[in-house]
Amino acid sequence: MSRDERNKLRNQVVEMFDHAYQNYMDHAYPADELMPLTCRGRVRGLEPSRGDIDDALGKFSLTLIDTLDTLALLNKTVEFEEAVRRVLKDVRLDNDIVVSVFETNIRVLGGLLGGHSMAIMLKESGQMLWYQNELLHMAKDLGLRLLPAFNTSSGLPYPRVNLRYGVRGPETRTGTETDTCTACAGTIILEFAALSRFTGDPTFEAHARRALDFLWEKRQRNSNLVGTTINIHSGEWVRRDSGVGAGIDSYYEYLMKAYILLGDDQYLHRFNTHYASIMKYISQPPLLLDVHIHKPLLPARTWMDSLLAFFPGLQVLKGDIRPAIETHEMLYQVTKKHNFLPEAFTTDFRVHWAQHPLRPEFAESTYFLYKATRDPYYLEVGRTVLENLNRYARVPCGFAAMKDVRTGSHEDRMDSFFLAEMFKYLFLLFAEEEDLPFNVEDYIFTTEAHLLPLSLSTASNSQAPPVVNSMAGEDLDDSNFEWTCPNTRLLFPDPAFPRNLREPIRSAVDKSCLRPTIHREPGMGRPPLRAQDFMANNPEHLELLRRMGVSLIHLKDGRVQLVQHATQAVSAVAAEDGMRFMQEMMELSSQQQKEQLPPRAVQIVSHPFFGRVVLTAGPAQFGMDLSKSSSGVRGFVTVAEPYNGCSELSNGEIVAGRIALLQRGQCMFAEKARHIQKAGAIGGIVIDDNEGSSSDTAPLFQMAGDGRSTDDVTLPLLFLFHKEGNILLEALKEYKEVEVLLSDKARDRDGAEEEDCSTEEKDHSCSTSSEPVDQSQVTTQEQTAEDSVVGEDSVQPVEGLGSYVPVDEGEEPAVDRDSGSQSADSLMADWQEDLEAFKQMEKDEL
Repeated sequence: MSRDERNKLRNQVVEMFDHAYQNYMDHAYPADELMPLTCRGRVRGLEPSRGDIDDALGKFSLTLIDTLDTLALLNKTVEFEEAVRRVLKDVRLDNDIVVSVFETNIRVLGGLLGGHSMAIMLKESGQMLWYQNELLHMAKDLGLRLLPAFNTSSGLPYPRVNLRYGVRGPETRTGTETDTCTACAGTIILEFAALSRFTGDPTFEAHARRALDFLWEKRQRNSNLVGTTINIHSGEWVRRDSGVGAGIDSYYEYLMKAYILLGDDQYLHRFNTHYASIMKYISQPPLLLDVHIHKPLLPARTWMDSLLAFFPGLQVLKGDIRPAIETHEMLYQVTKKHNFLPEAFTTDFRVHWAQHPLRPEFAESTYFLYKATRDPYYLEVGRTVLENLNRYARVPCGFAAMKDVRTGSHEDRMDSFFLAEMFKYLFLLFAEEEDLPFNVEDYIFTTEAHLLPLSLSTASNSQAPPVVNSMAGEDLDDSNFEWTCPNTRLLFPDPAFPRNLREPIRSAVDKSCLRPTIHREPGMGRPPLRAQDFMANNPEHLELLRRMGVSLIHLKDGRVQLVQHATQAVSAVAAEDGMRFMQEMMELSSQQQKEQLPPRAVQIVSHPFFGRVVLTAGPAQFGMDLSKSSSGVRGFVTVAEPYNGCSELSNGEIVAGRIALLQRGQCMFAEKARHIQKAGAIGGIVIDDNEGSSSDTAPLFQMAGDGRSTDDVTLPLLFLFHKEGNILLEALKEYKEVEVLLSDKARDRDGAEEEDCSTEEKDHSCSTSSEPVDQSQVTTQEQTAEDSVVGEDSVQPVEGLGSYVPVDEGEEPAVDRDSGSQSADSLMADWQEDLEAFKQMEKDEL
């Protein structure tokens, strides 16, 4: 890559940072975070609670503090000085609010210390001469407010603390927890040690070291692995799965970096011991799969979370370049398939959890690998990250997290770590040495990418407690005790060597792009009606089922069960066909158990949005199938009159040729569709009448027909919850003429469809077959060979407000058959384990 091209990309990084930072300052400050879709600040208590995610917010202008050293690194000295003055003038740390100890430590305490480091650096160069360690004083104040969390018998901190009252029990919503994640307790040492070295107060470093010592003592001694969640009082492992992703990730990172920053050999020994076990049990190049700590040869899950993307960067610090290249390449190919790393993805690289909150870990590893190899390939990877952010996440008020990487829909969220980390690593990737205001080699990055000076290692603290040598009596594997990183120029004399490592990884991901076809046993025969084609509201299908002895039973909770009685079939052949249909339904249900049905997208394409705002929508069982349309339906929106669309429209001449907006309720969805179609509309959007509903908190559903043929409905009809619908209505109110694109997924700004799969050099394309919506939720139960039951969640109840079907609930119900290899109990247990794992991820890290 030419120098001019790198400079162009560097400048683009700065422009993108300005767009995000300025919109935060203009629309959100002094709130903790920016809500980029609604252009306002997120203030805890004023917005609907998002659960544990909100524990990062403490009414202390989180994004501004998290961004301080980014401003300095990007040569924005004037803005940095102004931001420091704002923090000193406006930010209060004594709020009566409960916050996450982990998040507050890495984001706020780390941000204050990083800002202090930059202010000292500028003062030594003759700037900011007025600065008298004010940020450090604030950091110590915050550190003292976090210390009560460490008042446990084990030394492991409580996960939450009240900034004003500390840990005082239920009245302050603190002190009642029993569990914490390994990363939450083990990601303290850098910030607390830096605070102790800066201030000369050994208390902070001592508490952080005690927590790390306890985790080390509680490792599983045979595997040398740690679990994900631990009881802070007893030290018992609550979750015994072990990996390098959410819940554990930064524990390993801080052992390595504590050695680099503090020079204590004990930290390096512990890291190397853990690392050897990670490479022995968890690393299955290029995959990194969780295992059980007591049975490390037993996989704990079949998917990976996006937080493990930091690990190749840590391997670079360790000096283990080859597996870093391999894992990073796997992550890059997954990124190219979905534009961003999904929050979790399966071992065959399909989406497991579709969100992407603009995480920086992949960019971090890209930067470290470029530093290690100087391979220009990683500059191109960085370019891809840049382009995808601008293309899919950029909105008029900043950058919005992706709610679903498959459709390109957005979430009203821009986390502080986006400004703290993403732009640092991208800027450093493209910048030349002379572009930097200081030598970055003199600093170490915390897990939040805050800069701490390596000179702290020589800031001896005479009051520091003596180091207990836990290595005494232990066998030390000298072969794994590496003191220096290898010289990559000697290690890889052939410039093509990294490329040779990447090539097989790319091929493996490419081959997995096509979704596997349904397995059918030889000689099974072809039934008259295939399970994958079955639609519960199709009268012909119901008649075919009746002939095969299969009937539908409507349950009180709205579900429908398919039941087969072989004796009720019209013939022995039909009964056999019915049995095959039920068996195929069970196979299909089992195969699709972990798949989510992608929702539809409403993309605002007119000025000033230009396709940057994408709303998550639910599909209909009738009308145009947008998944089979290459271009979707594009048009201007207008509100139907009457708004409920339950009678002939009075503004038909206005609706004609446009997309009609309708309110949910008072009649069936199909009836609304017929009325707007009669008026000449080209599409319809039904907006929920339940105020406050949102796709963030409620599962999408599929609008069903009215029990009779809906073949006459030919236009597309989509459903928006109240929050997403209100964004569209507000846009219409402000700009009068609003044009949208209805499609199965967001398009590029020029309307071109996104590619599902791509490769670095080859021109591969991939197609994904669309299964009928009904089957994505089907479950089956076989009672006997003569009496089979299939429970189907997707078949709709009929309500007064219109019938609906849940479609994107994240997990599928289970399959049960007496003669099968898996019981309903075991499958439901797996499902419950995944659900709990997801909740735990949110609680611990997300």
